[in-house]
Amino acid sequence: MLRPTTPEDTPALLALAEQTGVFQPFEVEGFAEVLEDYHDEEQHNGHFAYTWEEDGAATGFVYFAPADLTDGTWDLWWIIVAKARQGRGLGARLLDLVEQSVRQECGRQLLIETSSLPQYEPTRRFYLKFGYQVVARIPDYYAEGDDLIIYVKRITQPLA
Repeated sequence: MLRPTTPEDTPALLALAEQTGVFQPFEVEGFAEVLEDYHDEEQHNGHFAYTWEEDGAATGFVYFAPADLTDGTWDLWWIIVAKARQGRGLGARLLDLVEQSVRQECGRQLLIETSSLPQYEPTRRFYLKFGYQVVARIPDYYAEGDDLIIYVKRITQPLA
């Protein structure tokens, strides 16, 4: 069941992020700050956070928002799927939700940033599978040997 994320979800979502084995401790700390900011103010600034729940447990999460100072560009900040649910279509459902929401908000394109580290390889393949294109790579962005990779997908057709 998909539902808006609440402050009470935070401990379960942080545990979910840790259990994926992908995120480093400082990234989980950053995620905690994002959730706090969302509940304090960002949900009133056009940001969206949804939790996927199964049998009373959070098994997925997605966070996206319009990119500041743009006309119709959106950012996918976080998409997290429980390790036991990966490869079973939940990530695709969450990504589809984001794309539909961006479309409804008259968004033009969706940007996604990720890491070049080996543990992110399945993530990078996932985005390519759903039609995202790599448009930039910034070497050593996050740390030495950890590049920033930026993906984009056109959500609406350009005006003629």
